[in-house]
Amino acid sequence: MPESDKPNYLDPKTLQKISRLDLRARQVVEGFITGEHKSPYHGFAVEFATHREYVAGDDTRHIDWKVFARNDRYYIKEYEEETNLRCTVLLDCSRSMKYGEPGDTAGFSESGGMGKFDYAATAAACLAHLLQQQQDAVGLVTFDTGIRLNLPASTHPNHLKQLIHELELTEPDNRTDVDDVFRRLAEQIPKRGLIVLISDLFVDPEVLTASLRRFRAKRHEVVVLHTMHEDELTFPFQDNTLFKGMETDRQLLTEPRALRKAYLDAVDRFVHRVRKVCSGSGIDYVQASTATPLDAVLSGYLAFRQRTMMTVNRR
Repeated sequence: MPESDKPNYLDPKTLQKISRLDLRARQVVEGFITGEHKSPYHGFAVEFATHREYVAGDDTRHIDWKVFARNDRYYIKEYEEETNLRCTVLLDCSRSMKYGEPGDTAGFSESGGMGKFDYAATAAACLAHLLQQQQDAVGLVTFDTGIRLNLPASTHPNHLKQLIHELELTEPDNRTDVDDVFRRLAEQIPKRGLIVLISDLFVDPEVLTASLRRFRAKRHEVVVLHTMHEDELTFPFQDNTLFKGMETDRQLLTEPRALRKAYLDAVDRFVHRVRKVCSGSGIDYVQASTATPLDAVLSGYLAFRQRTMMTVNRR
């Protein structure tokens, strides 16, 4: 097949046509790695190992200035790679995540492409695929008003297959209630690690703040992958439209062009508030539209890890 005729497997609309979730994840991860000049796996997590005296040519960013202040001599902080990173993916499977799925009339998509849950599940599978190739442990929790599935983090070779199988069996339903769910998970996740929350975050911001801070209090690093459908971000509706609540019984028949500006302003305020919640809690926030290629999502995740490492190295 000529190069120009090859499908772009990283495109959301192309990925939608690939029914097997494990194949989607493999296509995205392998395509992403092929495009990297350096291994994207290097240094997912690092920890302090020891000091040594500074010699000419050392990177001055690694100088421990606190030691210099005490001893008036330059010492370098040395780090070692931590090979047993534990990551838990928290995947929202509430009814609102069903928007855009084929055949769902309440969540009929104006712009087409992948539905929110389909996109979020594919992102979760990609992260799991990437982390397990790194030989790091990855687990999966699916939730709505309660914990539906809690698959503990593991590096076992068959674990990825089980994780993806569970994703394929999951059907979004019910409402979102993170308060009790995150309270329980903060106690159940045994070791400090990385928490990746994939959700549309349709919860009260105060509840979200308190819930996320429980993980930070347990010294987990937290990444929020805020998954929104392109329709939610652009409101492309033109003709008279019946809007149905995904997690309520409310309906509204209206001329959408009259609502567009007020709606987009409300979305901007909502996203700004969520970003502020995350920033104030030491949590990295990544917004992901269903129109965004998943290799870009992976790049954002890895950029977060690199920023974290650079911050550690400057201390």
